[in-house]
Amino acid sequence: MDVITPRRIRITLKTIRAITFISLLLLIFFSTVVLSIVLYAKWQGPPSLTVPQSTIIYASDGSKIGELHNGQKRYWVNLDDISEHVLQATIAIEDRSFYDHHGFDYKRIAGAALADLRAMAKVQGASTITQQYARNLFLQHEKTWQRKAMEAFYTIRLEQNYSKDEILEGYLNTIFYGHGVYGIEAAANYYFGKNASQLTLAEASMLAGIPKGPNLYSPYINQEKAKERQTIILKMMANEGYITEKQLDGALREKLVYTTKEEKVQKGMAPYFQDAVMSSLAMDLQMDEDILKTKGLKIYTTLDPDMQKIAEEIVASSIEKKSDIQAGFVAMDPKTGYVKALIGGRDYEKSPFNRATQAKRQPGSTIKPLLYYTAINNGFTPSTEMMSEPTTFSYDDGKATYKPSNYNDYYANDFITMLQAIALSDNIYAVKTHMFLGMDKLVKSGEQFGLDTKIKKVPSAALGTSPIRLVDIVNAYGMLGNGGKKIEPAFVTKVEAANGDVIYKAEKNKEQILNEQAAFVTTHMMTGMFDPKLNGYTSVTGQSIANTLTRDYAGKSGSTSTDSWMIGFSPQIVAGVWTGYDKGKSIDLVQERGYSKTIWARFMEKALEDESVKAFRPPDGLVGVYINPASGKLATKECPEKRLTYYVEGTEPTEYCTEHSTEMPKEKESKQKEDSLFDKLFKWWD
Repeated sequence: MDVITPRRIRITLKTIRAITFISLLLLIFFSTVVLSIVLYAKWQGPPSLTVPQSTIIYASDGSKIGELHNGQKRYWVNLDDISEHVLQATIAIEDRSFYDHHGFDYKRIAGAALADLRAMAKVQGASTITQQYARNLFLQHEKTWQRKAMEAFYTIRLEQNYSKDEILEGYLNTIFYGHGVYGIEAAANYYFGKNASQLTLAEASMLAGIPKGPNLYSPYINQEKAKERQTIILKMMANEGYITEKQLDGALREKLVYTTKEEKVQKGMAPYFQDAVMSSLAMDLQMDEDILKTKGLKIYTTLDPDMQKIAEEIVASSIEKKSDIQAGFVAMDPKTGYVKALIGGRDYEKSPFNRATQAKRQPGSTIKPLLYYTAINNGFTPSTEMMSEPTTFSYDDGKATYKPSNYNDYYANDFITMLQAIALSDNIYAVKTHMFLGMDKLVKSGEQFGLDTKIKKVPSAALGTSPIRLVDIVNAYGMLGNGGKKIEPAFVTKVEAANGDVIYKAEKNKEQILNEQAAFVTTHMMTGMFDPKLNGYTSVTGQSIANTLTRDYAGKSGSTSTDSWMIGFSPQIVAGVWTGYDKGKSIDLVQERGYSKTIWARFMEKALEDESVKAFRPPDGLVGVYINPASGKLATKECPEKRLTYYVEGTEPTEYCTEHSTEMPKEKESKQKEDSLFDKLFKWWD
């Protein structure tokens, strides 16, 4: 048996005194901290209770192109003008101790924490009405400790400087009720076509349930869930003594009559562009779009109103009105990546789906410039020859084969140069190049060009079978056009908060990503699609629109059974057009296959008609020589066609063409009988 000695008693007493002393120090410390925070909150004064304001979107010239939630869905009403049923239903479901606590319901917090621990997940909330109102006053809604701390401080400031009725009034005027509706007055009008003061018990309890999850409890979205939540609220109101059992039964039986649900279509100029603005801004600022739309922001965009109008008119007039074919269009400044015009579909009211920024489709041959840039960067030149003939390619260690074909099964059955291959869109040449380089090269180039989706490591990738977004491929062409500097599609130049503070500004410094010389060589080869000098076993792919163009352009068309593309640029602007059917229906009519080229050509000419004609200027490190396009050799005076072509210095041809010399036999040289170096290597490798 232990003997309690005086010494042990003294040790125990010392321990108790030490613990008591430390506890008192901690209590004093925390009391001081809490008191300091409360006093500081009081000293800071009342926080601004600004009514959510319309966010305004401006074009690049300063003109207003859109105003989001411009008052029709948001009103501020006094507490006296709100039905008593709304006040009671809101307090019953959101914060039963609202009039008793000082901003934080500690008992509820402890209960929620215990419930979360038991479930090992976030299953129960404990935010008071004051905390929720504080959250509504913030522009930043990211889930960080800093934001949580500021929200708690705002809660204290609200409680220190405003009455409970003032806090409740502010909360009910700023809470989100779904469908772009903010505040109880707007909600009463939107759902029931009446003022907040006229809401019945059944209507008030229905609306009080929506803020918990507007996409779940809106009666327009899920009537069953909305009714379940209304029942919960009514029963809680009865438990709290707000209503009698008779009122409860009557409200549950009341058949609610809603106004006709009409989602307001966004009005104003370029609705697809405005959607893209909000989507990109939400990502850049890490904010919810609904928050951005209600903070009185001034959003300055890259849109050129004149170009947008030109694009819209041309798309509308170029496509048969009876046709169900869809269209996407993007025009950008290749130097900055600023999107100057954008169309996501033929009718925003019928379909707000943005085919320029959201749809991912197979780009077809429009991927080839990225492939040929890669080839130029790996030793190929515009004069590199390969045989254009039906070819079966084996891959995956011989386990698989791929047999592409040219359009309409036309082949040169002879050697063609890369310069001709891109102008005629020869598929055999493209796949040979892809396989010779190694399929991983194009995959890496896709990443280098900033494509949002990864190119698959398969032979058919050379022919554009990996889906991409229109805005991304247009941006990639812009990088070729600007000499290889990195750009990204940009919709916004600057954003100002309601108080005038600049909270976002677009970056301007552009990093050199591509090889400048290889980018220009590729660009200059891309002008060949409009040049009849490069006609061979078939015509250049831009022949149908070449006569309508009055200046130099670099471009590439592409097609699949379901998609038609045309992308190209001048030194001032890069634009791309996609046409096709949403549900993968094949494009069978010849007229419909020509829409993309027609729209692109008409837009470029109209958009640049008042601009000076600018040429593509070669950078240092290049050599320009005249060649015979058919052979890729230096042209002589006997050659029927001569074309200025650029090469990376040191790779230009040194041999003169002898095909048309009177001193040589008319039959072709031995190159007809022998494979080119690349074809020899390719056949050996295969």
